[in-house]
Amino acid sequence: MKKVICFLFSALLFSKMSLAANTISSIMIDAKSGDVLYQQNADQKRYPASLTKLMTLYITFNALENGNLKMDDQLKVSHIAAGRSPSKLGLNAGETIDVKTCILASIIKSANDCATVLGEALSGGNEREFALMMTKTAQKLGMKNTTFKNASGLHHSEQKTTARDMAILGLAIYHHFPKYYPLFSLTEFEYKGQKIEGHNNLLKTFDGADGLKTGYTLNAGFNIVTSAERDGHRIIAVTMGHKKVDDRDDKVAMMMDKFFAHLQENKKIDIQKLKVAIETPKGGQKKQATQYAYHIQTKEKPKTDWAIKIGAFSSYDKALSHAKNVQSQFASKLMAQNIRIDKLNSGEKTLYRAQIIGLNQSDAGKLCSALKNKKQDCAAVLFKADTMFAEGSN
Repeated sequence: MKKVICFLFSALLFSKMSLAANTISSIMIDAKSGDVLYQQNADQKRYPASLTKLMTLYITFNALENGNLKMDDQLKVSHIAAGRSPSKLGLNAGETIDVKTCILASIIKSANDCATVLGEALSGGNEREFALMMTKTAQKLGMKNTTFKNASGLHHSEQKTTARDMAILGLAIYHHFPKYYPLFSLTEFEYKGQKIEGHNNLLKTFDGADGLKTGYTLNAGFNIVTSAERDGHRIIAVTMGHKKVDDRDDKVAMMMDKFFAHLQENKKIDIQKLKVAIETPKGGQKKQATQYAYHIQTKEKPKTDWAIKIGAFSSYDKALSHAKNVQSQFASKLMAQNIRIDKLNSGEKTLYRAQIIGLNQSDAGKLCSALKNKKQDCAAVLFKADTMFAEGSN
């Protein structure tokens, strides 16, 4: 009997855990007063992914303000930093990189190698010590439910936060470091003669948006902390745990749009009225479509069991770099969900095949046509699961 009860309890607990893992966490706060304007599962613990870099940057900005670091300081790249999985700038162990480039790469490229370099530089070369510093700083800021384990946001089972805590961090960066906050509005930077572009779509599509950071890992889903200002009124908005990048961007844009519209119609903010407006079912609200070069409309949701094969490469890093480059150009516009790298063994030679999965047949065909027009390899295929490698955060 005890075994039956124990089993039923375990099953119930697992069911609740699974349900929690599928929910979305969101919050929106007034940047001036700190008042919470909207919240949904705001205190549910989640994996931060690259939102972690916001704390790495907060501590970096503090070191710059205190004179312990300078923008042109040259930082040495360790083997650990160079070995970080993508997204990365591609640093080599033993070389040096200046602080400013590390900051820009961490913000825009979401470069895990650069975030690690910053963390090591600020902790005597020990990223574990830096993670402790990050957690202590979080506690001082009032981020009660946050624990950091690395500088980049690459997955760690004990590295967790909440939407509320991330909003607090976004607010702290904005108020404590106004000199450096404008860096979050940049969408590109140059490194070794190459233009490196970011993937924070809201900076281009949402009126008034000027930062802060996106994040993604397979375990975390798609996350974002963003800020926008219209008519002198600024808000910080966070949403976490989305399965698709478009869903994430649509959610946070809708939240902010509803707030600014509410502000125009009401002299005083009615929190309950705003909550109802945000949580109105899709059928009861007008949704403004994002304008993309490859906008697709369908009456029924198409099956997303297609993938595009975009080349085989001699290393995992090369395959992933190419896939992310393709995704940054087209995939978010076509609702692509994931990058996948499969290991192919052919005799003594090992290749890594790059794919973007989660497409419907029509989108896969259109994306391949666009790539072929750019003289790039592409084949649209029905998706078949083989070996899956873990993704980095971005």
